[in-house]
Amino acid sequence: MAHLLGGENLAVSFGTRTVLDGVTVGLEDGDRIGIVGRNGDGKSTLMRFLAQRATPDDGRVTQRRGLRVGYLDQQDVLDADDTVGQAIVGDMADHEWAADPKIREIMGGLVGDVDWHANVHSLSGGQKRRVALAKLLIGEHDVIMLDEPTNHLDVEGVAWLARHLKARWRANEGAFLVVTHDRWFLDEICTKTWEVHDGIVDPFEGGYAAYVLARAERDRTAAVVEAKRQQLVKKELAWLRRGAPARTSKPKFRIEAANALIEDVPAPRDTLALNKMATARLGKDVLDLENVTLARRMEPGAEDAGAPLFDNVTLRLAPGERLGLVGVNGAGKSTLLRLLSGEVKPTSGKVKRGKTVVPAVLSQEVHELAEVDDLRVVELIEREKRSFSIGGKELTAGQLVEQLGFTNSKQWTQIRDLSGGERRRLQLLRLLVGEPNVLMLDEPTNDLDTDTLAAVEDVLDGWPGTLVVVSHDRYLLERVTDHQLALLGDGKLRGLPRGVDQYLELREAMLAGGGSAKGSPTAAGGGSGAAAASAGAAASGASEAEKREARKVVNRVERQLSKLSQQEEKLHAQMATASEKGDFDALGSLNVQLNEVLEEKETLEMEWLEAAEVLGE
Repeated sequence: MAHLLGGENLAVSFGTRTVLDGVTVGLEDGDRIGIVGRNGDGKSTLMRFLAQRATPDDGRVTQRRGLRVGYLDQQDVLDADDTVGQAIVGDMADHEWAADPKIREIMGGLVGDVDWHANVHSLSGGQKRRVALAKLLIGEHDVIMLDEPTNHLDVEGVAWLARHLKARWRANEGAFLVVTHDRWFLDEICTKTWEVHDGIVDPFEGGYAAYVLARAERDRTAAVVEAKRQQLVKKELAWLRRGAPARTSKPKFRIEAANALIEDVPAPRDTLALNKMATARLGKDVLDLENVTLARRMEPGAEDAGAPLFDNVTLRLAPGERLGLVGVNGAGKSTLLRLLSGEVKPTSGKVKRGKTVVPAVLSQEVHELAEVDDLRVVELIEREKRSFSIGGKELTAGQLVEQLGFTNSKQWTQIRDLSGGERRRLQLLRLLVGEPNVLMLDEPTNDLDTDTLAAVEDVLDGWPGTLVVVSHDRYLLERVTDHQLALLGDGKLRGLPRGVDQYLELREAMLAGGGSAKGSPTAAGGGSGAAAASAGAAASGASEAEKREARKVVNRVERQLSKLSQQEEKLHAQMATASEKGDFDALGSLNVQLNEVLEEKETLEMEWLEAAEVLGE
C-alpha cells in the first residue's frame, strides 16, 4: 500500500502539560482509522497536525506530493451569511452539480430536508453539521479527516454517513481518520484504532470492539508484569533492611539495582469509576401520560402552528423500566422528557406521577450548571452532601469526584472553566448524589470520551430505578435500555421490537411513501404498547437474513426474563411468609402480582422463541 502522509516525532505541550511526546504515525492507502482517548489527551490536536492545520512544538509532518486532504473541524466554520447552497457548492450552477450522481447522492443523504436558500445562521446545530459534511464530501479527496462528525447528527444521519464512507473508495484506495465517541460508528467503519493517551499513540487492529478486547489483554499483561515486579521489590526491600554491616559486605551494584527497581514504578493511569449510589424507594406507580396532546409552539406572526407535537399519546412507565427514545430532530424527544418531568404542561390529557417518584433530568445543554459556574468542582458536590457511603466505605466529596477523573488540581477548577465533557460528567454525578429513582438522560453521550461512557454505562447497567434515555448513540441504547420507542414527527409513539434498525426501516418507508409509516405500531398504556410493538414486528416480516436483529431481541428478552425470574422468586418468598402469618389479604395481592409476572414471562418466552427461530437455535 502506498504511503500517503505521516507524522514523525510529534511533540506539543500546553503550559506545563505534555500532550504529545515524540509520536510517530503514518497513514497509507486503504486505512480506515478511528482515534479514541480521553477528553484532552490530544486526539483532535494530533489530527490537526496531520492535516497541517496546526504546527507541533517539535517533529514534522510529510505528505505525498499532490495529496488532497479534506478536513471537518469540530467547530462550526461556515460563513453565517451564506445560503445553504452557497456554503455547499459555492458559485457552481445547479445544473453542474445536479449532473453528478455522487453529489446528488450526498445532497439527498444529508441536506434533502434543508431549505437550499436559507441562511446558515438560521439553521439548527444538526443542520449546520450536515451542511458542513456535505460541503466536504462533494469534494475529491485522497484523505478525509473528521473531528466528531456525529455530533448533532440523528440516528439516520449517522447511519447514512457510515454507509457513504464504507462505499466511497475501493478497499485499497483512499483513507480516513475519524475522532468520535460514537462506538457503533467506530465499529461500523474502522479497521484500525489509534488510542491517544499519556503523550503516546497505541495502534490496534480492528474497530472499537476489537480495541476494547486488545486493551483488556494489554492491561492484563501489564498487571502480571507489575505483580512480578512487586515481588522483586519485596525481596530487595527485605535485603536492603538487613542493616549496615550486611550492606557493606555486598557489591555496590546490588544496592543500586535494588533502588532502581523500587523507583521504577509506572505512572498510574487515571481511572474512571461512577459508583452505584443509593436510590430512593420507588413505588408501584411511576409516570403515566394519558391521552396527552401538546400543541407546537407558535412562531411570532404565525397563524397556524400546524399538527400537534404529540397527538393523544398514552405512555406508562413501570418500576425499573429501561426505555430508549429515538427520532428525527424536532420530533419532540426532549419535549417528551420535559413532559414526564413536569417542566412542560400538556395542552390536554393527564400526566400522573407516583408519590414516591424522585426524578432527575440530565439536559442536553447542561444549563443547570450556569447558575453555579462560579463554584469549584468539589464545592458543588459538597453543597449536596459532605460525605457519601458507597460499598460500605465513607468517601468525601473530593474522593468521589476524583473517581470520576477530576484530579486534585482539577477539583478546584471553577465550573465555568470545565470542558463540555467535564461539565456533563459533573452534572451526572450531581444528579446521582441526589438519590433519584427516575433518571432521564437527554443525549448523555455528547462531549464524553469512550472511557467515561464505559463508566456511565457500568453504573446504568445496575441502575435499580426507571431509566429513560434520548440518544442517537446506538451502542448506548442497545447496551442500557431494554426496549425503544420511535418519534417520527407525526405526533405518535411507535414501539421498536427490533431496535434502531427497525426505526431506520420505518424512516425509509416514510421517505419512500412521502408520508407516515402505515401499519407501524403505536405505543399505548396498560401494556398494549408491548403488544402493538410485537404486532409491528410480525407485520414487518423479519426474514432469516436478519439474524443480527434477532440476536438483539434474544439478548434483550433474556435480560428481561432474568429480572422477571428474580421477581418471581421474591414473590414466592413473600407468599410463603404471608401464608405462615395467615395474612390472606396480602396473599391475594401477591398472587395477583405473581400472575402478572407469569403472563409477562410467557409473552417474552414466545418473543424469544420467534427470534430464536430466525437464528436457527
